[in-house]
Amino acid sequence: MSQSNAAKTSAGPIPVTVLTGFLGAGKTTLLNRILSENHGQKIAVIENEFGPESIDNDLLVQDRDEQIIEMNNGCVCCTVRGDLVRILDELRAKRALGKLGFDRVIIETTGMANPGPVCQTFFIDDSIASAYMLDGVITVVDAKHGHETLDTQTEAQNQVGFADRILVSKVDLVEDAEFQDLRARLVRMNPRAAITPANFGQADIRELLDLHGFNLNAILDIDPQFLEGEHPDAAEDAHSHDHHHHDGEACEHPSHSHAHAHHDDAIKAFIFKSDRAFDPVRLEEFLSGIVQVYGPDLLRYKGVLFVKGSNRRLLFQGVHQLMGAEPGRAWLANEKRNTKMVFIGRNLPQDIFNLGLEQCLA
Repeated sequence: MSQSNAAKTSAGPIPVTVLTGFLGAGKTTLLNRILSENHGQKIAVIENEFGPESIDNDLLVQDRDEQIIEMNNGCVCCTVRGDLVRILDELRAKRALGKLGFDRVIIETTGMANPGPVCQTFFIDDSIASAYMLDGVITVVDAKHGHETLDTQTEAQNQVGFADRILVSKVDLVEDAEFQDLRARLVRMNPRAAITPANFGQADIRELLDLHGFNLNAILDIDPQFLEGEHPDAAEDAHSHDHHHHDGEACEHPSHSHAHAHHDDAIKAFIFKSDRAFDPVRLEEFLSGIVQVYGPDLLRYKGVLFVKGSNRRLLFQGVHQLMGAEPGRAWLANEKRNTKMVFIGRNLPQDIFNLGLEQCLA
């Protein structure tokens, strides 16, 4: 690669997409497509070597013994046999020296993994945080076995809770009513994630990139209603500040076993809204305490806050125990100032959160 090319690709932080999904959901099919198709993107794929499935050897240009391999279409494939931070540093260094050319990174987590620790890597490690920008989490869910997997596997529920976008594979193997039932369940668990069918890895690669899932400033510019419950299935949940509780609904179609007629999932989302300003000191104390107590069960949380004494929106988000806030744009003169916060987590005591947040209002 020429020096000018190297210089061009090294400007700005490198966007990173985390691809997750339970074993057999179709992540590897999707990855093989990304690594072989002429999509015109220079992508480095970091693959966790786990289980029998791995990148199709026919796609490889070089010997599999190497840890970083260039693909036929110019993409790069890495196998993580150790530390993710080390591999990311190695890729960054090779890119800076012009030895590898890529514009973005996709990390495949193992099927059994909670994406949380992978996401936290981009906030904890300074060298990684300065070189890379976490763009979003994509979760692949198998339409045929999705209900059963979510019923029995905690990790699969975590993966749905973390998602910025959900791809549903094997939709061709189920009746539409069964897909709609699964979709409604996914929306209840995570009303913020767009849900798209994807058969045989045939997802539009442009829909997987530049999601700005961890950049609230960018996503609010693109979609000002981002923190509203705009899914029809999620409309009720948008008002969950009123302590509504939504359990699973009965399935009406015969193809679905009765065992799945009621899904009271541990992973749920709720929204807190208020037109009153927060007292910043009380809010920080309350959120710090909540994160200490419930951090392991808090998957994703984010919001736009109306804070007393500031003429700017405060953008707030977190992953597990890691929480951060930054000033957003100034409130407009004709704009109604209010707070919207979304919490996605496992068995979270919504009443305690709501009551505590109410007490932080000025």
